[in-house]
Amino acid sequence: MKSKLLMFLIDGLGDVSVPERGSKTPLQLANTPWLDQLAENGLNGLLDPVEPGSACGSDTAHMSILGYNPRKNYKGRGAFECMGAGLDMNPGDIAFKCNFAYVDEKDIVKYRRADRHFEGIGPILCHYLDGIKLPSFPNHEISVKYAIEHRCGIRVRGPNLTDTITGTDPLKDNLPLIHCTPTVDDEASRLTSKLTNELSTVLMKALKDHPINKERIRNGKNPANCVLLRGCGSCIDVPSIKRLHGFESFLIAPTCIIAGIGKTVGMDLIHVEGATGDYSTNFNAKAQACIQHIESNRYDFGFCHLKAVDDAGHDQDVDKKVYYIEKIDAMIGNVIKGLRGHEDKYTIVVTGDHTTPVSYGDHSCEPVPFTISRINSTRKSDQVKAFDEISISQGVLGRFCGDQVMPIVNAFMKYA
Repeated sequence: MKSKLLMFLIDGLGDVSVPERGSKTPLQLANTPWLDQLAENGLNGLLDPVEPGSACGSDTAHMSILGYNPRKNYKGRGAFECMGAGLDMNPGDIAFKCNFAYVDEKDIVKYRRADRHFEGIGPILCHYLDGIKLPSFPNHEISVKYAIEHRCGIRVRGPNLTDTITGTDPLKDNLPLIHCTPTVDDEASRLTSKLTNELSTVLMKALKDHPINKERIRNGKNPANCVLLRGCGSCIDVPSIKRLHGFESFLIAPTCIIAGIGKTVGMDLIHVEGATGDYSTNFNAKAQACIQHIESNRYDFGFCHLKAVDDAGHDQDVDKKVYYIEKIDAMIGNVIKGLRGHEDKYTIVVTGDHTTPVSYGDHSCEPVPFTISRINSTRKSDQVKAFDEISISQGVLGRFCGDQVMPIVNAFMKYA
């Protein structure tokens, strides 16, 4: 019987000790019997998703874990966001991962996220902005597509574009809107930065007078009057997962940027009803989709991205992070129970893409827990009994970088 692989990547999984909670991490505080079982019966270690000391983004982390060197292949997250949202990318196009934000009359970005609860108005504003014209660039087309929460993707199509520019996002609240500049001194970079600044201005003018924003102001809410243009990127040409690792693969990832990476590397995207990529996501529906597709004859590698834990870290809410860790533990338990009867057939990996400590509210550079196990295996190779940052540091895999994940997986599936 052919061996199969399921990888669960918990976004923002890692954390640091919380002094107010007995100096324990959220993982240590959480009740995670299924993750603990996998760790106790598997091989464990600490993963630097890209490299030690890197407070990496989800995009570069996923690339690294899947075997694509981000230092060689990464060209910005914008293309991934747009592809995941449903915009195609051609060679020569550029794209931005964007935030709807609130900017005051002095162009100070008061809130980089105008409103986390944006699902109702986000698609309306994106439809309104789609196809907007740039007076100085009549030969360039602008496409806008809603992604999730306060996010959207913007694609620019036209001549002489490049991704060698900065964005307009100051990265923190209460800082001035950034003026886009070239990162390379050439004609294409100068043209693209000029276009980007005009695009930022035109979008702000369009949003200022939209009825939704006028209503928000009347109701005492911040208007979504700016689109922060972030992570300018272009499409990359890399070998598929099938060619690189030999797997026929599927991806469950409602988060657009991860879906875009999956499309780029040839993974089949599985739509799961109710899987929203935020706090309201349907974990049970994700579990059933994992079981259904990994049991089919079509696939031997399933990748499931799980987002809510990261949101709790960004919101600096330790109780919510513990709660969603426990929800994900139960979900993985449902998958394990659903696959019983073929225990030796399925290899399970659980890890994260970066730390998002509740104390900081942002990504940081600590390594994340990693476990690889067979369902219901009773073979022991180390003394780890719990899935948390401290316990798992004693595992036999030690500390390793993202580019070692797939070699470890292949060796485990072959020899363990």
